[in-house]
Formats: sequence, structure tokens, C-alpha cells
Amino acid sequence: MKMKNINLSTLLLTVMGLFIWGCGNSNQIEEEAISEEGFTPNPQEMAEQPVGKLEIGDKAPYFKLPNVDGKYVSIDDFKDSEALVVYFTCNHCPTAQAYEERFNDVVDDYAGEKVAFVGISPNSPIGILPEELGYTDLDDDFESMQIRYEEMNYNFPYLYDGDIHEYSLAYGPTATPHVFVFDKDRKLTYSGRLDASEKPGTANAEDLRMAIDKTLAGEPLDADKAITPAFGCSTKWAWKNEYTKKVNAEWKERLVEVEKISPSGLADLLKNPTDNLLLINFWATWCGPCVVEYPEFIEIQRMYGGRDFQFVSLSMDNPNQEEKVLKFLKSKYSAVPNYLIDTEDKYAVIDVVGNEWDGSLPITLLIEPGGKIAYKIMGEIKALELKRAIVDHPMIGRYY
Repeated sequence: MKMKNINLSTLLLTVMGLFIWGCGNSNQIEEEAISEEGFTPNPQEMAEQPVGKLEIGDKAPYFKLPNVDGKYVSIDDFKDSEALVVYFTCNHCPTAQAYEERFNDVVDDYAGEKVAFVGISPNSPIGILPEELGYTDLDDDFESMQIRYEEMNYNFPYLYDGDIHEYSLAYGPTATPHVFVFDKDRKLTYSGRLDASEKPGTANAEDLRMAIDKTLAGEPLDADKAITPAFGCSTKWAWKNEYTKKVNAEWKERLVEVEKISPSGLADLLKNPTDNLLLINFWATWCGPCVVEYPEFIEIQRMYGGRDFQFVSLSMDNPNQEEKVLKFLKSKYSAVPNYLIDTEDKYAVIDVVGNEWDGSLPITLLIEPGGKIAYKIMGEIKALELKRAIVDHPMIGRYY
């Protein structure tokens, strides 16, 4: 069978076209593959940057940030809305937590209107100390945002800007929470608080609702109501981490000691004669799970130690292993009350502890003043569950 004559120039153009298409298609496939992998957070140290301050009538700064599902959301995704509410919030701040349900309610109530809502966490995870997490179970990293989103059933995108504050700097949120309302031309109509009463159940986001209603009606807000103070936790800019470094270094320099305690002394300790919520972890240097999870307890002490809370470490090693126990405790910077049981009769200890303890390690008890067990974990802890048991206890709580 004879082939038809093909013009050489046509052949070359066809080959070049296939080559170009192949390259372009390869890039597209590569981009799609990257997109499917999701977003990987990378919070970075950075030099101090100028922080913006929006005035009424200013244009909404552009943003394109990862949602908790890893997919990017930009301001352009809301172009059909008559009003846009940008809500700067975070996980750890007690004020932000106090307003979570109220903001969800606002989003639900305006579901029939052309109003778009988006939340942004501006905080850098590297700028937050454990000591600043005394009113929460979560910090402000991306993974924690995913947990909070599911736990609180957020009905709006929750975007992360904690790497280098790429877009938050332009908005300049002074605290969390801080809301900005923009009209259909994306000009600022309102900036500030949701309402004037932090305690849940005492207000209903009246300031924000009024701002949305006025904006939808095309009516300007009174000058004294268009900008209000945004009360809450200050924004954790990445360059504000010198204090974080200082406190972390100071913790590592704290004195670590271990004291022997008899079974009768342990019995008194378990009655918790203090005014604090007492967390006691029974562990041993030869217990693999104990050793692995131990740093979590130091983190928990640093989180809640400024409140009515105290973590106590109790080693079940033999009394002659004091040096080994102390070496381990020092390696974990365990600057808390550390005890080593002063008996080789482990069954005597089991009898004192009771509470259906079968003698296996680790075991962790959360004890109220007077000795009532508020929470008990046989075996390894689930750190998030334990933190929730502490912060949601009536003696602690999430709000001021």
C-alpha cells in the first residue's frame, strides 16, 4: 500500500505541535498531582514587617490561602456576593472560642442572602508558647485548625495564613477575633468586634449583624459604629518570637529533682489536699510507652500550670534506681513534683491506688481536690482527649 505524499513543513508543524502539547500536558499533570497531595504548612521565622490598617472605603486586599481541606480559596471565589465578611480568628484564644458558635449562627442566618463568609487564622505557630494555651486543647497549627473545623462544625472556609502572614499583613487584624465587612465593590464598610459582650449567651453578634444589614442595603454606618475595637488575643506575628525562645530556654534551665514517697505518702497525695486539679502519671524507665509519651505531660503542665492545675510524676522504678530516674527526668526537663515510690512491693502500691488498676503501666489519674477521680486512663494517653478533659473541667474552662 502506497503512502500519500506529505508536505514536509506540515509534518514539522505537526510534530512541533505534538511536542508542545505534550510539554504543556505534562506540566498540567504535574500541577494536578501537586494539588492532589494537598497543602504542607511551613511556618517560618521572619523579620518584622509593616502591618496594614484598613480604613472605611478601602479596597479589600487580595488573598489566596489553603482551606483546612488543603484546597486553595481566593477572594475571587466570592465575586458574586453582595457582601463579604472576612473573619480573623484562631484556635487557642479564649475570646475567639467564646465567639465560635455565634459566628456559626450568623453564617446560618444569612444563608438566604448574598453574603459570603470566610475565616482566616493569621497566627504563626512558632510564635505561641505552651503557657499561652491554658484555655484551649489546641494550638494554632494547620493540623489543629482541621480538628477545630470538624469539632465546631464550621460552616465557612477556615484558611491558614501562618507561614509568613502573606495576606493577613495587608488586613492588619489587631486581635482574634476581628471581622471586616466589605460591600459588593469590595470596599470596607465595617471593622472590629462581633459584639460588645464576650461571654457566650450574653450577645448575638449585634455589631456584625448591623454592619451586614447596612452593607446589603447600601447604607453607610455611622462613623462611631463603622470601626470598633477588636478585643481578644493579640495577633501572633512570626517576628514576635523572642519571648517564646527566652521562655523555652528558661524552662530547660529549671531545677529537676526527684523525691522518694512511701505508700502511705502516696495515699495522702491521692486524696489531693490541694486546691488544684491534680494530674498524676505512674510510669517507669523500663516502660516503653511511658517513656515515649512522657514529654506530653510536660507540655500539659506548661499549658495549664498557670491555672488551678498541677502535674505530678510518679516513677514505679525500684528505689535503688533513683539516679537512672533522675537522669531521665532531666532529659525531659521535668521541672514538676517528681516522686519515686520508696518500696519494692508494687502490690502495696496497687492496693493504695485502687480504682480497678491491674498494675500495668502507664496509668494516669486526674484528681479533684478531696480525691475524686475526674478522669482515668489505663495505658497510653490520647493527648488531645486528656487536654479536653482538663480544659473542659469546671475548675479550668475555656473562657475568662
